[in-house]
Amino acid sequence: MRKLLLTITVLALGLTVQAESRPNILFIFLDDFGWRDTGYMGSDFYETPNIDRLAKGGMVFTNAYSCSANCAPARACLLSGQYTPRHKIFNVGTKPRGLAKHRRLEHIPGTKTLRPDIITWAEALQQAGYRTGMFGKWHLGTTPGKQGFEVEVQHNKLPGFRAHFGPKGQYLADVLTDKTIEFIEGSKTKPWCAYLSHYAVHTPIQAKREIVAKYEAKSPGKLHNHATMAAMIQSVDDGVGKIIAKLDQLGQRDNTVIFFFSDNGGYGPATDMAPLWGYKGNYYEGGIRVPFFVNWPGTVAAGQSIDEPIIGVDIYPTFLNLAKAKRPNQPMDGRSILPLIRGDAKSVGPRPLFWHFPAYLQAYDVIGEQRDPLFRTRPCSAVRLGDWKLHEYFEDGALELYNLKDDVGERRNLAQISPEKAEELHKLLVAWRKKINAPVPARANPEFDAAAEARAIRKALDSQDG
Repeated sequence: MRKLLLTITVLALGLTVQAESRPNILFIFLDDFGWRDTGYMGSDFYETPNIDRLAKGGMVFTNAYSCSANCAPARACLLSGQYTPRHKIFNVGTKPRGLAKHRRLEHIPGTKTLRPDIITWAEALQQAGYRTGMFGKWHLGTTPGKQGFEVEVQHNKLPGFRAHFGPKGQYLADVLTDKTIEFIEGSKTKPWCAYLSHYAVHTPIQAKREIVAKYEAKSPGKLHNHATMAAMIQSVDDGVGKIIAKLDQLGQRDNTVIFFFSDNGGYGPATDMAPLWGYKGNYYEGGIRVPFFVNWPGTVAAGQSIDEPIIGVDIYPTFLNLAKAKRPNQPMDGRSILPLIRGDAKSVGPRPLFWHFPAYLQAYDVIGEQRDPLFRTRPCSAVRLGDWKLHEYFEDGALELYNLKDDVGERRNLAQISPEKAEELHKLLVAWRKKINAPVPARANPEFDAAAEARAIRKALDSQDG
């Protein structure tokens, strides 16, 4: 009997040691948060002291990318570890965007639901013994509970909330922060993964009045000056500080690895990613390059900055490695960045990064940094390899080639000046589309009206000049 009890005790201790040897994971994922929307990335107006402290205390990735320039496909890539042609979530919804008479091609509708046969990293972590919780924006059809999250708090299902405000003046970012803390406090017997998927700073641009007043009284910066956006960002940052304080109180700080990421570039009418060109909805750098850092006391040395290009599909294999979880039998397009995080490697190795968007996104009312005034983007693909990036637009077959090292703002198209490099990247892009079975729109839209398009473009440009 004593031998049996001893065996049970040893096994129990072994399980405890195994659980404790794997870190907790806090994944802070923001909505429409731009590359320069934090103090550590150079904002001259927004205030993010808590986020800045984490970034400076860890490893900042300056060339981190979302897999898409807008919300739903970026999240689908993130949770599945797959590029858009595999899960076929290409846009928010499946209906065509913009006026039919301005669309030259019939778009590829895709789907709006992440297929249940795709195993998410949350499911993989659950199977590995993690307690998982999702708090905020889901946007993938089904529910988080059906795709790996033991605890789910969807922002749009909170009773009484209209956008960012709820009953008795509750503010959504605060509620999601508190729900995340409740989850952490309740995770006492297992390692945990909390996916804090803020709805902030997505439209409508709404913030607590007392914080807005603070920024209205502040001198505007040359880069940023939107008081309500600044107040929204402060509420997110305040919540980050509150979570870190709770981790310290619980003695879990050193065993918690924190990831900070955004689903796409910033909202053009309210923020700026300069010197990047573009914003949410297009495939210039401002639409897809996003802030990203990892903080892990005792493992990740403070003050590191990494130029290695990484992308949203890299999160999945990284989480698997951290959790010592089994890799599911399905395609996976990313690479684990854990060797970079731990300092075991200086690179994940040379590779191309890809984007594919066979649909349309209409322009904002305020026209700015986009290829034409009617759409933030028309159907396209893009590839980055080393310092070079190529865009291909399917309506007119145009190629745009940029050397990001010399021209991070993508203002000098080198496709005609460096045709060999353009051809090299284009062949790479075409081969990838063929390999991954990416649908390319090719059927002419019968509702397209070239004269109407030309008039609309002239009118938009005239109003911009005026």
